[in-house]
Amino acid sequence: MNPGIMNNIQMEIPHNNSPGKSGVEFGNTGKRSGIEMEEAALVASIVKEDFYEFVVEFWDTIIQETPVFNWHVRYICGELQELAERVFNGEPKEYDLIINIAPGSTKSTIVSQMFPAWCWTRFPQSRFVCASYAKEVALKDSIKTRDIVQSEKYKNAFPEIQIRDDENMKGLFTNTQMGFRYSAGVGGAVTGFHAHFLIVDDPLNPEEAFSDADLKKANRWMTNTLPSRKVDKKVSVTILIQQRLHQADPTGDWIERSKGVGIKHISLPAKIDPDMDEEEKGEWGVKPQELEDHYTDGLFDPIRMPQAILDQALKDMGAYGFAGQMLQNPVPLGGGTFQTEKLEIRETAPVKMLRYIRSWDKAGTQDGGAWSVGLLMAIDKKGQYWILDVLRDQLNATNREMLIKQTADLDGSNVEIELEIEGGSGGKESGESTIKNLRGYIVHATHPTGDKESRAYALASQMGAGNVFCLKRPWTKDFIEELRFFPNSRYKDQVDAASGAFNRLARKKKRIGGW
Repeated sequence: MNPGIMNNIQMEIPHNNSPGKSGVEFGNTGKRSGIEMEEAALVASIVKEDFYEFVVEFWDTIIQETPVFNWHVRYICGELQELAERVFNGEPKEYDLIINIAPGSTKSTIVSQMFPAWCWTRFPQSRFVCASYAKEVALKDSIKTRDIVQSEKYKNAFPEIQIRDDENMKGLFTNTQMGFRYSAGVGGAVTGFHAHFLIVDDPLNPEEAFSDADLKKANRWMTNTLPSRKVDKKVSVTILIQQRLHQADPTGDWIERSKGVGIKHISLPAKIDPDMDEEEKGEWGVKPQELEDHYTDGLFDPIRMPQAILDQALKDMGAYGFAGQMLQNPVPLGGGTFQTEKLEIRETAPVKMLRYIRSWDKAGTQDGGAWSVGLLMAIDKKGQYWILDVLRDQLNATNREMLIKQTADLDGSNVEIELEIEGGSGGKESGESTIKNLRGYIVHATHPTGDKESRAYALASQMGAGNVFCLKRPWTKDFIEELRFFPNSRYKDQVDAASGAFNRLARKKKRIGGW
């Protein structure tokens, strides 16, 4: 390729340069010379082959501010292009893509606005279903994509891409080669549309993250509705890009359901501690970890997100909001309710304990959302608390009662049983049935008061003081994860069972008789 033309085009711009300075004024509506047309065709051929160069060149069609292209812009463009190339060629996908990144990082501009316009330059037939937590937000991104495609610069570079006059709306526009971009709100209807690319950009807003109903709605839509909207399930890809808001947000839900299989997960926290050990980096660090080399003094983007900006964000968002939205791990660095780093892990426990309690938190739906948990806790002669065993399963009522009775038989009569009885006639009847099933054992029937977080404070306080120990067993990791995210954890059953056991042990022992 002629190096003189490439030098004139100046596609490799410095960090703070303006886009669109290629030496070719695509926006000129007058008659162009042959040289101008040749240069326009050359630039068009370059941006077609490189999505990042497309972003640079067409930035000023929708944004007037001078861009600051941090390293992640090129990286994300490359990841999206790698996915797209397989779709263009009709090749089976290798994975779907999840990107967790802070707000204000140009994510929507790249993924929701620029990417569909670029894909049409290579594969005009490509179809997009693009969603966000509210349809109004999705429409804003849709309008930006349409502005790019209808700009004089785009028309002169790609005259073959034209939007049909009879289908040119904010939420749905179609080109003359039957490619379309459709916008939806998460939870909204997408019936009748099948796409090559399913893009979900921030499926929750921060206000919705602590609503169980909103979380479940978003996750159901991602799980049950969206996958059926693919042109070809083997080829079509799903792209989820969001700031983390909750352990059970769509990122957390998708990763848990899939166990990470078939997903490439990119997580770019706004800040990391370079002194973290490898285990901590696995929890709080960059994914893939090699991207950490792009950070400057632990900062993702030292120009737009310097330490002073992050300090202010922490004040504005609070610890939980900052941990999720900026650090991409929705639990504060200092810990939530439980300081899990102070939970002592041991291979074995003292042989003799002063008292044992098996606390049950019951759920009645087999394979449902909640778990039945039976947690065994003991107190030693030093007044230290030991978590010795956790049984956890999703069972129907019959199998659950069988497990409770079987566990009591195995534990023996020296283990007291703490049974939480929920309010209402159904909870009372269920509790009475369990108590009858446990004749011969010491059963404490408790009617909980206050919320789960309030009931957990006493245990959390002792854990923070380093007075709680836990055996290292196959269940330990899941137990600690629930503690770490609490009260914003996906499930709270293990915490509730642990709180029940602790609160009973912490009381002065008072024998109430056996059943």
